[in-house]
Amino acid sequence: MKTYTYKKSSALFKRAAQVIPCGIYGHMSPSPYVPAMNYPFYAARAKGAKFWDVDGNEYIDYMCAYGPMVLGYNHPGVDAAAQKQLKSCNCVTEPAPVMVELAEYLVDLIEIADWAFFAKNGGDVTSYAIMVARAATGRKKIVLVRGGYHGVAPWAQAPGHPGVIEEDHANIVYVDWNDIESFERAISENRGQIAGFMATPYHHPTFDDSAFPAEGYWQKIEALCNKEGIVLIIDDVRCGFRIDMAGSAKYFGFKPDLACYCKAIANGYPISALVGTEALKTYAAKVFHTGSYWFSAEPMAAALATLKELKRINAPALMNKKGKKLLDGLVDIARTHGYTLKVSGMPSMPYLRITDDESLMLHQDWCGEATRRGAFFTSHHNWFVSTAHTDADIKKTWNIADDAFKAVKKQYG
Repeated sequence: MKTYTYKKSSALFKRAAQVIPCGIYGHMSPSPYVPAMNYPFYAARAKGAKFWDVDGNEYIDYMCAYGPMVLGYNHPGVDAAAQKQLKSCNCVTEPAPVMVELAEYLVDLIEIADWAFFAKNGGDVTSYAIMVARAATGRKKIVLVRGGYHGVAPWAQAPGHPGVIEEDHANIVYVDWNDIESFERAISENRGQIAGFMATPYHHPTFDDSAFPAEGYWQKIEALCNKEGIVLIIDDVRCGFRIDMAGSAKYFGFKPDLACYCKAIANGYPISALVGTEALKTYAAKVFHTGSYWFSAEPMAAALATLKELKRINAPALMNKKGKKLLDGLVDIARTHGYTLKVSGMPSMPYLRITDDESLMLHQDWCGEATRRGAFFTSHHNWFVSTAHTDADIKKTWNIADDAFKAVKKQYG
């Protein structure tokens, strides 16, 4: 099977490194791509479940722009709605009516939502959620699950990261996932000081298996929060609309006070949302949190079109069905080569790991070999499956994965 080369991509990255910190910074930096020589760095175009790099190589994309692509790149219905709004107005001195329409739709769609607030990135609304919790309770401390990810604000980054100081974590308390006793201890040791508890609907850290909530976990967390006056916040930025259209909390059977959304909400257009209960609406109104482009109408029109289409086709069920088919096939293919491929998390956003090498080097090499054959896999992060992935894409992915296993078999034996 033909393998790709990246001459133009490498040349462009060398230019970028001269004028941009890291060349490409953040989560799209080449650093998570191991071995980096097997990956492209720049995309030239995209359509459906595929993108093409600047060297003309084609990829079936299983990162989906790290989550935002849910209906397929350049989805005609979403793009038409965005273009229609753009012709009328976008970033103007006052908001457009579509802002009200989108808020109304989210309130009707998401089980716990009585109001909606819009920003741009997931980190905008996780930070806002913490501010609302503190405003509502008059308390300082926030409880987070160790290893969870909620954005790149200093409070959300792990202590010791460059630019993050000790004071940024002075009021952050860490507990372990699925450990009710850990949360109870945090409450006991910080009685009357905890403003909020924030976690993702299920645990999906990097470099580790995803873990679902234990039976009764969320119900016990909810009961403790209600008893202690703690605001319960679900970070549904990554999972949102990939598990349940009414919110991932609905799927897992609990009711948070606040829920954060981004990623799949607008199929790649820049918008995020915080929704919450009526009890917190007044406090949310009092917190000043805004941005120059947060009222842009084009992404709101795209979000409205995306959500309506996701609901119409029952996208969570569709993506999980496609994901299960893909993953069952990959597990079987791995087995034929003598490897065990472990899958965890929802099939719509799974985490994969070859268990035969604890260093993960074998797994990294397999992902790299698959990528340079046309299936874009990453080794450290959960993948994403979209509604645009077809049976033909899945079958081609299986063939690529099989050839990639042959390649690593030669290297590792």
